[in-house]
Amino acid sequence: MRTEKEAVAMIDPRNLDTLLHPGFDPKALKEAEPVGRALGASPGAACGKIVFSAEDAEEWAKRKEKVILVRLETSPEDIVGMKASQGILTGRGGRTSHAAVVARGMGKCCVSGCTEMVMDEENKTFKLGGKEYHEGDIISIDGTTGNIYDGAIPTVEASVSGDFGRIMAWADKYRKLKVRTNADTPTDAAKAKELGAEGIWLCRTEHMFFEPDRIGAIREMICSDTVEEREAALNKLEPMQQGDFEKLYEAMDGYNVTIRFLDPPLHEFVPTEEKDIEELAKTKGKSVEEIKAIISSLHEFNPMMGHRGCRLAVTYPEIAKMQTRAVIKAAIAVSKKIGKNIEPEIMIPLVGEVKELKYVKDVVCATADEVIAEAGVEMKYHVGTMIEIPRAALTADEIAKEAEFFSFGTNDLTQMTFGFSRDDAGKFLSAYYDKKIYENDPFQKLDQVGVGKLIKMAAEMWRATRPDIHLGICGEHGGDPTTIEFCHKVGLDYVSCSPYRVPVARLAAAQAAIKNEK
Repeated sequence: MRTEKEAVAMIDPRNLDTLLHPGFDPKALKEAEPVGRALGASPGAACGKIVFSAEDAEEWAKRKEKVILVRLETSPEDIVGMKASQGILTGRGGRTSHAAVVARGMGKCCVSGCTEMVMDEENKTFKLGGKEYHEGDIISIDGTTGNIYDGAIPTVEASVSGDFGRIMAWADKYRKLKVRTNADTPTDAAKAKELGAEGIWLCRTEHMFFEPDRIGAIREMICSDTVEEREAALNKLEPMQQGDFEKLYEAMDGYNVTIRFLDPPLHEFVPTEEKDIEELAKTKGKSVEEIKAIISSLHEFNPMMGHRGCRLAVTYPEIAKMQTRAVIKAAIAVSKKIGKNIEPEIMIPLVGEVKELKYVKDVVCATADEVIAEAGVEMKYHVGTMIEIPRAALTADEIAKEAEFFSFGTNDLTQMTFGFSRDDAGKFLSAYYDKKIYENDPFQKLDQVGVGKLIKMAAEMWRATRPDIHLGICGEHGGDPTTIEFCHKVGLDYVSCSPYRVPVARLAAAQAAIKNEK
């Protein structure tokens, strides 16, 4: 008879990922031949009518149509359409592209980087497998295998047996690593908690700004000429952000929630449609030409390494002040409501120099202390940072003097260490696999030789400076079993991953502990 440990060690954690998502009916799949193949970026199966824009996806979904959102690539402004879709198919991008990461968080099927697909978004068509597809045509996609099929293939819902709970209980008994989740909405947070997450280690606040009632205010802020104008626009967003954070705190019911401040470059929020530009010009009392000039000025040759992350808060500290007020007010309100003391965790992104972290931290602490004093309560809060830049890892002992916790953002840390664009690397990495230069996609399995060395070295330096520091990773590697074993060996406290990958992480963490028992 197998022991609990033997049973836990026998299961392939990756199989859990498949169990938790819909799949194609095996009988129907036997008769189907794929018309194309790309990267299986988020597991599950989906079929629906093709739409080419987020707006159309939302509109068709309101009519009870099941749709597949097909884009050359997605951006944060597509978030509403992604929610409305059964699945997402993109022509560009890898497993850590925007489409892949967001789809995994939602539990949506996604196939990314289909370079065979010839897109004509303007005319709402694409060519694949010798056929031209139009808006409204039906396709089926498999986010596990990356296969794309013509027409509808019936899907079957995921079914998890009673043995699932028993195995997970055994895994929790033996694992040392805590498992948190990356979640931005109450729905994602609740699903992650249901699947065993012990808190949120990454809440991406930028996704909250793309709702129709908010995007206008963030655009007003971007196109403001003075601090006072920016503050007026941000004041519109503050109660909305507070409401978002309250719902997350309530969903996690006392578990810690780490909120990352605004990270992406501002050009991602500006309008592209003429009617939206005209509306913004009218709101700001500017000409259409002036608004277009502002939009043009935000263009960057390499935006992922440009004016984003903590650099936004250094340039515009009023953004950090608004988000701090929202975080602290939400924590105070929910602490009273649920009768549990919430200790907010604020994460400053993209730090590379201790002095920039200190500058933003001082803004955050001054604002938080003021809100707490005005409320007449006592509340602890923590300010930490996300390590995504190699320089931050190399100067970890200095940064640890200011940061109370560290989270490795392994998506960007991998990108910057390799010098690969995570959205474009799929175009050439297959040649590297064929020639045995790389065995695995470094954006899917952590590069333990290079990136891992930075993490291990940084963890040792941080603990030497601040022994009580909490360390974890929140990149998509947090759901990969081999990466989780590495995190266990290095002595991190947390791994964090998309909600549906939480059971995978729990099981992999237990297997790492069992395998490395002394």
